[in-house]
Amino acid sequence: MSFFSYKNGNAELSPGCITGNPCQGLTERVCIQVKNVYDSCLQQEQLDDQIVTVTGIVPVLPDASCRPVTSRPCACECDGCSCSCTCRGCGNSLTYNEAIENAENSACHPQPCGAWTFESCRSSTTCGTISNLSIDRLCDRPQFARVRGQVSIPIDVLFVDQNCQEWMGRASVTVDKDVLLAIPDESIVPFTLESMVSAICVSGKYLGNCQFSITICVTVVLKILAEVELMVPSYGFCAIPPCEEFAENVCDEFFSLPLFPQSACTAEHASSASSTSTASASSCSCTMYNGSCVSSLGQTCSTCSSCGTTCAGCSGQCPRCGSAMTQTTL
Repeated sequence: MSFFSYKNGNAELSPGCITGNPCQGLTERVCIQVKNVYDSCLQQEQLDDQIVTVTGIVPVLPDASCRPVTSRPCACECDGCSCSCTCRGCGNSLTYNEAIENAENSACHPQPCGAWTFESCRSSTTCGTISNLSIDRLCDRPQFARVRGQVSIPIDVLFVDQNCQEWMGRASVTVDKDVLLAIPDESIVPFTLESMVSAICVSGKYLGNCQFSITICVTVVLKILAEVELMVPSYGFCAIPPCEEFAENVCDEFFSLPLFPQSACTAEHASSASSTSTASASSCSCTMYNGSCVSSLGQTCSTCSSCGTTCAGCSGQCPRCGSAMTQTTL
């Protein structure tokens, strides 16, 4: 679906003219060079029984930091077609480029043996390749065009052979697209069509001759772009804060404690000050009302139930004996 399609239920969030003053009085104008998205659409689908041919197969070997300290150049032992390898010593998944680098730096090079077992696959990049592109403008819908083409999605395929050695190879899945998009008028700076892709495999089966049959979930975003210079409102340059160095400050909690032990009066005064932030602690004076102690601020005054101490800064605990204070409200 296009930004400007009549089927779009979020037209108010689409690019275009706006009214009023949404910038809240900003007056500075800045010219920036960006890729302007004139239109865009997204399609997601599940492709069943897609046959892909894997090329550029490399063994998944651990890098130098993961190999055990032995006399062997790597964690593999090969005897003809039989190999025993310890892979992913660090526990991290490898990219295809990392697998190539590790294989090139390793002295042992096993070969795929026997039947292969599919493990997983996913897209290796977010940039798809568009081929056989055709853009036909529509006479009955100005600035709209029928966009047809094929989007190729590169994927990394992970599998194991009968010796449990992991391998990784490259393949691609091609998706046909036939959509409607808003196309800008002709200009000196031409527009371009780009694709953003993502894919992940659900299941797969080895067919032989380096081929797999896979079920894959595909997301393709088509975008009409042009390199432009835009005038936009600005708050000015970004203020970049300094980096915070990582450190395990185990002493912070200890250092946050007060230097000296606090007395009972000091603690009660702090509690009273926090509960009466709009007035000072000294403003809490008491008067007798119907034989009871009440605050001049209209708050609750206290009387110790044990020793008879009154008010004490309108506290809830007697600073003399620590007993509970009986509160009286005006």
